[in-house]
Amino acid sequence: MGEKTSPFTTVEPEVRHQIVELETVTVRFAGDSGDGIQLTGTLFTNTTALVGNDLGTFPDYPAEIRAPAGTLPGVSAYQICFSSQDVRTPGDQPDVLVAFNPAALKVHLPDLPEGGMILVNVDAFTEYNLKKAGYTSNPLEDGSLAKYRVYKIPMTTATLSALREIDLPAKDKERC
Repeated sequence: MGEKTSPFTTVEPEVRHQIVELETVTVRFAGDSGDGIQLTGTLFTNTTALVGNDLGTFPDYPAEIRAPAGTLPGVSAYQICFSSQDVRTPGDQPDVLVAFNPAALKVHLPDLPEGGMILVNVDAFTEYNLKKAGYTSNPLEDGSLAKYRVYKIPMTTATLSALREIDLPAKDKERC
């Protein structure tokens, strides 16, 4: 299937769609508690199991009850390590961080190794949300994420577009 490469190799634009086989991958989903992070992780886990992978998971709930949305104490996470081989732990550190907001990025970025992959909901990186998370500049624009592979995905925009014909308030659609 081609040459195996490290999951931490920088991918050039012309080979961005190259398929790389990895023995084991650890993914961490992170966002506001109550926004479906545990459900997202569980659905990903179920799908991973259905295709025959072995796995280990670790749900991470915030210690604070009802912490304000978008703040560091309110970040929830779900980590899954999966492989076609035996898995004995949920993984020590993520290879991929899926950050649904700036607070999730700030809390979990220190665990991501250099060259790791970050998928971010670019729609959540507003001035207001950045300030709540304690950022003085936007990490998606200031070069501080240069040592990672960052994919900016307009998750909220895509969700609202997919649900545009469904009769729900916009706030409820954003939670889908």
